[in-house]
Amino acid sequence: MAKIRKQDALDYHALGRPGKIQIVPTKPYSSQRDLSLAYSPGVAEPCLKIAENKEDVYRYTGKSNLVAVISNGTAVLGLGDIGPEASKPVMEGKGLLFKIFADIDVFDIEIDAKDPELFIQTVKAIAPTFGGINLEDIKAPEAFEIERRLKEELDIPVMHDDQHGTAIISSAALINSLELARKRIDRVKVVISGAGASALSCAQLYIALGVKVSNIFMFDSQGLIGSHRKDLDDMKLSFAVHHKEVPFELAFKGADVFLGLSRGGLVTKEMIKKMARDPIVFALANPDPEISYKDATSVRKDIIMATGRSDHPNQVNNVLGFPFIFRGAMDVRATTINESMKLAAVYAIAALAKEPIPEEVIQAYGEKNISFGREQIIPKPLDPRLIYSVAPAVAKAAIESGVAKNPIKDWQRYDTELKARLGLDNELLRNMTSKAQSSPKKVVFAEADNIKILKAAQVVYDEGIAYPILLGERRAIEQLMEEYGVELPETAIIDPKSDEEANQRSVFGMEFFKRRKRKGVTEFEAVKLMRERNHYGAMMVDFGLADAMVTGLTRSYRSSVRPLIQIIGLEENVKTLAGMYILNTKRGPLFLADTTVNQNPSSEQIAEITVNVAKTIQKLRVRPVIAALSYSNFGSSPGPDSLKMKEAVEILHNAHPNLLVDGEIQANFALNAEMLMEKFPFSNLANKEVNTLIFPNLSSGNICYKLLQQMTDSDSIGPILIGLRKSIHVVQFGASVREIINVVKVAVIDAQKK
Repeated sequence: MAKIRKQDALDYHALGRPGKIQIVPTKPYSSQRDLSLAYSPGVAEPCLKIAENKEDVYRYTGKSNLVAVISNGTAVLGLGDIGPEASKPVMEGKGLLFKIFADIDVFDIEIDAKDPELFIQTVKAIAPTFGGINLEDIKAPEAFEIERRLKEELDIPVMHDDQHGTAIISSAALINSLELARKRIDRVKVVISGAGASALSCAQLYIALGVKVSNIFMFDSQGLIGSHRKDLDDMKLSFAVHHKEVPFELAFKGADVFLGLSRGGLVTKEMIKKMARDPIVFALANPDPEISYKDATSVRKDIIMATGRSDHPNQVNNVLGFPFIFRGAMDVRATTINESMKLAAVYAIAALAKEPIPEEVIQAYGEKNISFGREQIIPKPLDPRLIYSVAPAVAKAAIESGVAKNPIKDWQRYDTELKARLGLDNELLRNMTSKAQSSPKKVVFAEADNIKILKAAQVVYDEGIAYPILLGERRAIEQLMEEYGVELPETAIIDPKSDEEANQRSVFGMEFFKRRKRKGVTEFEAVKLMRERNHYGAMMVDFGLADAMVTGLTRSYRSSVRPLIQIIGLEENVKTLAGMYILNTKRGPLFLADTTVNQNPSSEQIAEITVNVAKTIQKLRVRPVIAALSYSNFGSSPGPDSLKMKEAVEILHNAHPNLLVDGEIQANFALNAEMLMEKFPFSNLANKEVNTLIFPNLSSGNICYKLLQQMTDSDSIGPILIGLRKSIHVVQFGASVREIINVVKVAVIDAQKK
């Protein structure tokens, strides 16, 4: 797991627009008429409709997709009672997770109210705004009473995720673990460390699944919860079924299941040794489990183990549940989240873990293969199937248990809607990251005396994407690293101008001279050029001393590319070098070429560029759907550019019939499938989602990209050089750290292929 530095975390939240979420309008607002519809006088009409029928609030407002994430800050993560203001970053983070995993909008609300009654009345007073309420980080036992009362007194879904999230995910893990261990749930002995909100909710759900309360041994800080205790609240009393005191370490003898929701280091190897065959150990304290994964697995080879950490198999992560539980509940307008709905989520999550794992999920975790077994008892958090597996199960349970006000009638359509909600803007980057991490490469950073480059090198090193090699003056680089707290242990720093590199400069220079001696370069000039970092770095890649290089941040694109072509050259069978940008949009990645290299390519060159771009896109596991752009639609306005694009498409149709490409076509038609189908149904792009745009010349391509980049908040990736023999890529002048990191990912993936 990548190291998270204190300053990185603070910068993430503070830099740019402070915080992690914002409100975005969903209706037009560009004209006076739009504003009159949005507010006075037009807004009066939906107000009157809702006054006549309150249920119409779901039709005319965002209530149906709006959740309140509410806390009083009394039990924030492992930080304790730090207050409502200090809890806000966590609540914003929860809102971000709701949005990216289930497309649910969130207002986070921090209430300064430790008194349960004041908290309850405050939430009740604001409840009409929301379609659901997610309670968060409220300490026990107050949390139980708060949730119970709000569920009784409100007619929208209410759930305290700290209680039920872990219960639902660990219950799914328990079902599958017992199947692997070949044990009956009504016969297993369960030891629980911790008796807070989460532990009590887990125990209750385990009982609903079939565990006998007499087989549960629950411990809090005072020892076993039993009938001899006089300090128990009502929630704990229901588990006080044992009449004799049992020491914690002795309870492990013959135990089948251990659930830890307490603190790190409480469980020893000796305790794990005492457990029954095929012991099931859920050590869920964070960040340090009750016993480490390494210690537990070292003493029991037959163990089935889960933790709350992402760097071990079987992470019990609440994000597997809460976004999709609320999604299903709100989509049928459920009045509550009841036991049936929670159990439906449990069984859906458990069932998904047994299904064949999609290739993109396997790649996302840097694995060669993942399948149901002791290291895969629950799905991975990034599994895109969760939304259309868990949400429908919860929705059906709500309908069958009679709490759904708006039952779903067309389940196939609902499935399609859920898949559309996923949003494709992060999928490509996740896949690229995992692919790069699967086989990290040595990457030369030619401008390492720039803090942006050093920060990018830090991130790719920490995340296991690449092994940086830094080019530049050692003293300047080390001063920057010290000033900004950059830590890159064992990373090579090479100054091509230094005396130490004289011999290597000579070797590189002589090789360069052999290649360029009949192209105006003398031996003296060739060796001298190796003092330049772009030349030196490119020769390192060419000689196999590095796998890839990234450059271009501080110099013009053309001056950066020229030595790369001279030293590296083009791939076999490639005649035309090209540049491509990727814009990561909500509709998915949009690929644009040629946007950086060829000023006015011929129709033959455009056809070759298109083929090579398509091959590159396919390496990223995306099917290219290609539009050859112009100012003309299929011959409507003949001219040099439109005829050139038409000829290029004809070449492609003849030479590459399996390539999905058409044109010449205007950009608005290319990106609007419905409009294209209406006007040009004969096109093989009709009813297709175009994701690749090929431009007739450098001016149109570059201008279009730069405009889109500035006018949208989409992540950009590139430029990506297509056609070089080795993996070298040139970032755009003045690129951000994030953009540099994205290009490094591309460079590593490219190097893996080359």
